[in-house]
Amino acid sequence: MLIALYLVVNQAAQAQTGSLADVSFMEGRWKGTFNGGPIDAAWAAPQGDNLAGFMRMMKDNKVTMYELLIFEQTEKGPIVLVKHFKPGLIASEEKDVSDRYSFIEAKKNQALFEKSDGSIRIIYEKRSDNQLVIQRGNQKDGKWVFADLFVFDRVR
Repeated sequence: MLIALYLVVNQAAQAQTGSLADVSFMEGRWKGTFNGGPIDAAWAAPQGDNLAGFMRMMKDNKVTMYELLIFEQTEKGPIVLVKHFKPGLIASEEKDVSDRYSFIEAKKNQALFEKSDGSIRIIYEKRSDNQLVIQRGNQKDGKWVFADLFVFDRVR
């Protein structure tokens, strides 16, 4: 009886804090357009305490930015660590600094995160088997307003 109670409480706590399973829908290769050029993205399946991904943005056949995204499992749920790099792999952020986003909630094929300073929210959403969308949210009149930032199609 105690084991069953422990399992129920543990599952409830996991549901409240989230897990990497909540973002596993991102796995795969994806392609879209951004600022007049192609954008490529790829995410590996979650393994252990992390899920790793990257994006490459290009314009006129030249890279404009690389972005490394690492989802790490913590006791409070998954966090997203993001680093941006200019051509030549020149970091945009300081060496020991990355943008950090905390898990807020998840639904089927959708996960919501908030930047550590509370200024931005990001929704990762798989809208269909072949479409992945990243939305960016900002506060307007006391409410979060989201707009599609990146729309990707699955690469087969």
